Amino acid sequence: MTRNIADIRRDYEGGRLEESMVPAEPMVLFDEWLTLALDSEGEDGNVMTLATVDSQGLPHARIVLLKGSDERGLVFYTNYHSHKGSELANVPHAALVFWWPSLGRQIRVEGRVELVAEHESDAYFNSRPRASQLGAWVATQSVVIPDRHWIEERQHRFEQAYEGQDIPRPVHWGGYRVVPDMIEFWQGQPSRLHDRIRYEYRDESWRSFRLAP
Repeated sequence: MTRNIADIRRDYEGGRLEESMVPAEPMVLFDEWLTLALDSEGEDGNVMTLATVDSQGLPHARIVLLKGSDERGLVFYTNYHSHKGSELANVPHAALVFWWPSLGRQIRVEGRVELVAEHESDAYFNSRPRASQLGAWVATQSVVIPDRHWIEERQHRFEQAYEGQDIPRPVHWGGYRVVPDMIEFWQGQPSRLHDRIRYEYRDESWRSFRLAP
């Protein structure tokens, strides 16, 4: 490496995030920020980091895509037999992080995780391109495989098996919903004096407060 990464710095500039500006419900603000992010970040606006823990308490993180959000929580889809699926089966709690560089904004979410209803998973699966539907059958996610050729052969077999037919959703594939009990909004500011507003769900209601940068 020819560049000293310790010298890389960015001074953030963004609108203030004041307590008087935030709504009572965090998902209202989340939707506002997500809408702006989809405009500014394009197809990367719904990218998020998903962190889970395994049965030994060891953390694991990866990038996934947000595919739905409402007052019930935030939804993503995956193989239930993947590493993250196995981890969520043992410890049904997760953390999410959204980072939007063009806006200098970050959102952190923490909460319990539940499976979405089967009809919701069916509806989303049926909306996917056919190649993505096949991919859910082809990819035995997180399993060790010998080489790329193994995947290509498996893809060919499933293409033949479902030729001229609708592709059903695999029983091992579907959606998870992160039901938040904490959502933190971070707006970058000059001199590292960032704005941080955190919401916590307590006694069946949301409370918000400011955190030090």
